[in-house]
Amino acid sequence: MSERFKFDRLELAGSLGDLGTLLPIAIAMILINGISPLGLFFSIGLYYIISGIYFGITVPVQPMKVIGAYAIATAMAPGQILASSLLMGIFLLVAGLTGAIDLIRKATPQAVIRGVQLSTGALLISGGVKFIIGTSKFQELQNAAEPYLSFQAVGPMPLSLVIGAIAAVITLLLLDNKKFPAGLIVVIGGLLAGLALGARIDFGGGLGLHVPKFLPFGFPEGTDFTFALFALVLPQLPMSLGNAVLAYTDLSRQYFGDLSGRVTNRGACVSMALANFFSFFVGGMPMCHGAGGLAAHYRFGARTAGSNIMIGLIFAVLAIFFGKDIVSVLNLLPMAVLGVLLVFAGAQLTLTIMDLDKRKDFFVATLILGITLASNLAAGFIAGMIVAQILKWEKLTV
Repeated sequence: MSERFKFDRLELAGSLGDLGTLLPIAIAMILINGISPLGLFFSIGLYYIISGIYFGITVPVQPMKVIGAYAIATAMAPGQILASSLLMGIFLLVAGLTGAIDLIRKATPQAVIRGVQLSTGALLISGGVKFIIGTSKFQELQNAAEPYLSFQAVGPMPLSLVIGAIAAVITLLLLDNKKFPAGLIVVIGGLLAGLALGARIDFGGGLGLHVPKFLPFGFPEGTDFTFALFALVLPQLPMSLGNAVLAYTDLSRQYFGDLSGRVTNRGACVSMALANFFSFFVGGMPMCHGAGGLAAHYRFGARTAGSNIMIGLIFAVLAIFFGKDIVSVLNLLPMAVLGVLLVFAGAQLTLTIMDLDKRKDFFVATLILGITLASNLAAGFIAGMIVAQILKWEKLTV
């Protein structure tokens, strides 16, 4: 078997490592924004498969979080979300084909990239803890710690906390176990727990062969594009360039060395652009790569593009056979299990800061972390760029 493609239990476990980031946003956009379940998960599956085959290593696929969070919080219409997919695709394609992204990389100090990775890791840990204790925005919207299970507490303790504690202990015990990979065991255990605890399953549409519709919501109107540009795209761009391109390609080189030769800044931009064009036409959500997603897959065992093929086929096959009912299948997995995956993925990503060796670099990285936690990652990235350049030009020490 080629080193580019392995299909074993470790690759399968690693392929599931980023479900904690992907599923909550994807399902919330289906339930709250009305995005097409079939188009969304089919496009995710196809993107996993094609990007894995092309790049030849493990490649993450994630929702664009700024767009997703704002769209969910405001119950935005599908047309506006799809407009943002098309606009993001155009911006990323231009950045990749013209080489503008390489100029941005040259102007970006390493400390800023480490700060983005550190901040992303901290956000993943924070988000995971919220899933476990039942206080994430999605759980609050549903007014339940485990929205799809039949009961919500064990005595005075939230059910999510009980499940999360058990899953966390299992993950710690099996974290480096190759015979029983932590990610695989925890996800399978979570699915069984969902069944045992009365997860609500509704296969109203029945099994069959479902094909995504072309422009299921029609072509967005001009006002949709105008709104999407200012409310979604411009806030998302700094995060996409900082985390989904620069921090992601850097981390890929750390993990895979020469095998990541195709994972360039230009390649990542063009890859995301094409994915968003396809997602636009089938009614899916804006998608990207991401340093956090790669850390999640790697932490739980993914080392080759075989992990992409496996998770891609899982999503694509479920979408084709279950159609809109795919959400019911995925709802078997408790929120707390997704939270545990997020916590360990975030911890893996924060470790990248360990190769910094100058006080001012640590200052820039931790400054980005502080601003990110107080505001958002895009603001942290921009502030870090400014401060890093000032420290460089003035040769200041901190």
